[in-house]
Amino acid sequence: MAKFTVNFDADFCKGCRLCPAYCPKNIIEMSTHINDKGYNTAYVEKQELCIGCKCCALMCPEGAISIYKEDEAS
Repeated sequence: MAKFTVNFDADFCKGCRLCPAYCPKNIIEMSTHINDKGYNTAYVEKQELCIGCKCCALMCPEGAISIYKEDEAS
């Protein structure tokens, strides 16, 4: 089974909460970390549960989310 890594660019995240609302696996949370713009940022604590659907990245108005498929050979 493929593994995926979700990366959030905290500098661009505005804490709009669209990503957790659209995640079908409900693995995205809002952090207590506040970025330089004063927003709480999103994060994924259990990366292994990500199915790589990219719903979060597609919904992000700031383009702050990227998803990578991990190399299965490693």
